Amino acid sequence: MNVIIVGGGKTGAQLTRQLLDENHQVRLVENRSEAVVRLKQTLPEQVVIPGDGSSPGVLEAAGIRQAQVLVAVTGEDEANLVITTLARFEFGIPRTIARVNNPKNAWLFTPEMGVDVSLNQTEILARLIAEEMSMGDMMTLLKLRRGEYSLVEEKLPARSKILDIPLRDVGFPATCVIAAVIRKGKVIIPRGDLIFEIGDEVLAVVDIQAKEVLKQLLAPA
Repeated sequence: MNVIIVGGGKTGAQLTRQLLDENHQVRLVENRSEAVVRLKQTLPEQVVIPGDGSSPGVLEAAGIRQAQVLVAVTGEDEANLVITTLARFEFGIPRTIARVNNPKNAWLFTPEMGVDVSLNQTEILARLIAEEMSMGDMMTLLKLRRGEYSLVEEKLPARSKILDIPLRDVGFPATCVIAAVIRKGKVIIPRGDLIFEIGDEVLAVVDIQAKEVLKQLLAPA
């Protein structure tokens, strides 16, 4: 994948290294001269493009016409919006992602403004902290879609409400998908006639509301 990242702070630099390790084609645009010097010490020199990412000429020099994704992670919301707007409406980039620095500006980061995905770091962190404060037995394995969805796992206890009930009859929430069941070390693909047993490890993808309902369903009667 061909990716352009605008903003060479800690987030942009780390993302660049990660994508390079995964063999993606990456260009990192940064306008601060001292940051450019620092980045060229830790990244391949051809990856770092000096210049203002809100300039069409700089974006063209970075190869934006060949890019599939643009990520704007500067420290200024105004700059991130200008960059994604240019990428989408001037250059037709298929996928744009922008960082939201001030939560008050989050309402501006919409598809109409050229932003496919907005990353509101303050909101994401608050959600994750609130979720991790839970003392329940359900384990969160992975966060998806900025924390809106989770891959969770729970081992069915004795007297769980769903024991001896076919999966199709349990009545899981619409936003809860049972991804797999691990039984005695073996993975079982969940189908409608699957009967849950004590000790089954249930893996599910859920949103925030469905997670609470799932906890109640798996809990002892």
